[in-house]
This record gives sequence, structure tokens and C-alpha cells, in this order.
Amino acid sequence: MEELNNENEEQIKSLYGEEPSADLSMPEGLLLPPDSQEENVVDKIYNKEIEDDVDVAFKFSFVGCGQAGGRLAHAFKKLGYNRIAAINTAEQDLNTLDLENKLCFGDGGVGKNKDLSNALFNKRKDDVLDFLRYSFGETFDKIFICASAGGGTGAGALLPLIDTAHELQQMINPNKNAGVGVILALPKASEGKKVNANAAQTLEDISNLTRTGKVSTLLLIDNEKISKLYPNLSVSKFWEAANSSLVGLFHLYNLTATKDSSYSSFDSKDYMQVLNSGLVTLSASPVKDWKDPVCISRVVRENIKNNSLCDGIDFSSGSCAGIIAIGHSSVLDNVPQSHLDSAFSQLSRILRPNSTVHIGVYSGDQNNLNIFTMVGGLEKPLLKIKQLRQAGDIR
Repeated sequence: MEELNNENEEQIKSLYGEEPSADLSMPEGLLLPPDSQEENVVDKIYNKEIEDDVDVAFKFSFVGCGQAGGRLAHAFKKLGYNRIAAINTAEQDLNTLDLENKLCFGDGGVGKNKDLSNALFNKRKDDVLDFLRYSFGETFDKIFICASAGGGTGAGALLPLIDTAHELQQMINPNKNAGVGVILALPKASEGKKVNANAAQTLEDISNLTRTGKVSTLLLIDNEKISKLYPNLSVSKFWEAANSSLVGLFHLYNLTATKDSSYSSFDSKDYMQVLNSGLVTLSASPVKDWKDPVCISRVVRENIKNNSLCDGIDFSSGSCAGIIAIGHSSVLDNVPQSHLDSAFSQLSRILRPNSTVHIGVYSGDQNNLNIFTMVGGLEKPLLKIKQLRQAGDIR
């Protein structure tokens, strides 16, 4: 009998290659779902803690698209914002950015070809969504997309990237305003017809999206205007100054909205009301003779008209604004309130009827007085679009 059993076991081994005590051998590489009591692997990947190095009112995320967009995003990183990512069709452009989160979705660039950039992005849009979710984590208030309106990669991928960022915001914050922010750099006339033609169409498209609410903030950096504000900058300093001019003002408002004031506070709700109003402009100017009430009022008027970071905008169409005065305590202790009130009323008269102006007055650590102005709810910049079309030889 024992010999018969041994013979049967040998026959089983010959058929299955296993000892009779095991029914089968588990295949290698089989991935089983984690135990329900263990931490979910996907949640562990996306729910990483990301904190900014600066104390600001809102946790903004920034993604740079294309070379110019990547530089803008990197400028926010330098200020202490840590929810930063960059995407590009050219690996060599990404290599110049000291950023942790970078994704290449092309091979060597697109040569100002918007359609090619658009097609390449759409092939990788799911990858981009996962990449952004990993880069930003699960706790942020709003995504800002930084791009050049005239470039190939930035301009071509911008519309589908807005859709992707909008989808991510709805996933993370389903009960919040899901409008995306866009920071758009506009070219100089000298950059050529192709670039300006691209920019004209891109600005038209994004301006239309502010009406639907998908883009709730549109900030423009007009490099033609920057070249007039800083005419003597060297080539190596120009682009840094162009980016810093907007990035620094943007940060100042986000920073100030967290601060208490002994005079008058510009709080986070004031800030977000203006920021989420569509087309928004930023400007700044020092007050040289703060003892002269006319000088302060003149600065407010000229700040908007002459120091705004974009030309071709109708400021009389603005529906809201935030104006902040920052001066040394020794200055504020000697400026009559009536002088500031008169200056602030200048802003109300410039905007459309029934507009809202939020005011903040803060003491600073420098012995001067500076006025910062943020105007929102502006109509489509038709004159600027016309200027770009002319430079792009679009009939």
C-alpha cells in the first residue's frame, strides 16, 4: 500500500511540479491591494505635507508652462512658495530651473508651433494631472498657470492645461470657487510677427474664459510696457526685472492680507474679492513729497495709468480695487488722514460707478511712503489685443 501511495505522489509531482501539500505556487510579481487597515498607497503619495516658507493669506500653487512660464514659477519659488511645478516640451529648458517637480511632455521643443504643443499635451494630459496632484499635494487654495502668450509650448498647451488645473481644483476643493488663475506674459513688438500673432489669439482666448469663470484671475505682464518702465536694463537683467515686477507685487498683497494694522487693514476677504474678479492689474509707486496732498492724489492717478504692468487696458471699466499705503510710522504720524482720503477717492472716481475699493494702511520699516494698487473686474483689453494683432500683421 505504501508503495502505491509513493507512486501516486510521484505521478502528481510529474503533472503539477508541486508537493501534494500545496495546491499551487503563487506567481511572482502579483500585486495585491493593501490591507484595509493599512495606509492606502495612493493617499500616501498624494497626501504629502507641503508648506510654504512664508506666512501668507492663501496657499497658492504655481505651474510654469514653457520657458517663460517656468521662469515665472521659479520666481515664486525664490520667494518661499513651495507648491511649484514646471512643464515643457524641451528638456533643456527645464534643466535651467532649480525646481524639484519638472515634467517634459515633448522632444526638443515645438518651434513656436502652438498646434504641435497642444497635440503633445493632449497625449499626456492624464500624466500631467497626476504630476500636478503630486507636486501640489491635497491642501491648496488655487492654482496659477504661468505662461507666455507668444511662445509655442506655453501658448499651445495653455488652454488644455487650464482644463486640467480646473479639474484638479474641483477634485481637491469641490465646494470652493474652482476658477483657475493665469499669469500671462505678453511679448515686445520686437519679438516678431509670429510671436505677436500667437499672443493676440492667446490673450483673446483667455480673456473669453474669464467671462465663463473657468479663469477667475488673469494677470498680465506686458514686456513692451516693462521695457518702457525700465529702459536702461541690460539684457541679462531685463527678464528678471519683468518677472520680479509682477511676482513681487503679487506676493506683497498675499503677505499683507495676513497682517494686522494699527491704521486700516486690507484683509484676506478683500484680497480674494479683487483677485477673483477676472482681469486684474498691479502697480506701485513711491510718494516723493508726502507732505503735499496734491502729490499723493497725483501718485494714485499716475500709478494706474503709467505704472500698471500692462498697456491697452480701460481702467474705467474696473469694478473693484485694493489700494495699500505703506509708510514709516514717522511718516504716517504726520500725514493728515484727509490727504489719504482724498487720494483714495481718486481711485473710486477712475473706476466704473458702484465700484468697491478696499483700503489698507500699514506701517513699514523704511523711511518713505509707497502706494500699491490692484484693480480688478476689468473688461477685455481690446486695445492691447489690437496692438498685438498689428505687431503680428493680422488683418
